[in-house]
Amino acid sequence: MHPSQAHKLLQTLKTRFEQNVQRHPALPWAAVEARLEAHPDKLLALFRMEQTGGEPDVVGHDPQTGVLVFYDCSAESPLGRRSLCYDREALEARKQARPRGSAVEMARAMGIELPNEEEYLAFQQLGVFDARTSSWLKTPPAIRKLGGALFGDRRYGRVFVYHNGAGSYFAARGFRGVLRV
Repeated sequence: MHPSQAHKLLQTLKTRFEQNVQRHPALPWAAVEARLEAHPDKLLALFRMEQTGGEPDVVGHDPQTGVLVFYDCSAESPLGRRSLCYDREALEARKQARPRGSAVEMARAMGIELPNEEEYLAFQQLGVFDARTSSWLKTPPAIRKLGGALFGDRRYGRVFVYHNGAGSYFAARGFRGVLRV
């Protein structure tokens, strides 16, 4: 990443951080910036999250280790990460009408992870997300072994976690990312 892109990204992250203090109460921006400067390799992942429409922001902090948790905080599943099946196995199993890729592979290439069910439910306590879209979730191996995958969304004023065939894909389903710095 070019230094000017890193600078612009840090400015974007700082503005978002300051506009959404309810996501990270009592955490000063200076601590976030220092952590990012100590782990410059993570800036590229944040850049990719931003480029694909994720609007990453800090949603968690471990005061003992200093680890920050960034999450895609866009209102809907990031636009640049939709119409994907769950993983490579599901993609290869599709013989017709194949999607452009898989959520798990794209996340790995970006340097981020999909949230699990517990993380997604906790995240949904921070605001209203996925009211018109849905997001793939990290699926337990036992469910994936049977051909399924989990996704979540918010409908009717509450959050739901559902299952679908891992090979399915929809224009309104993407994935959110989690990055620990």
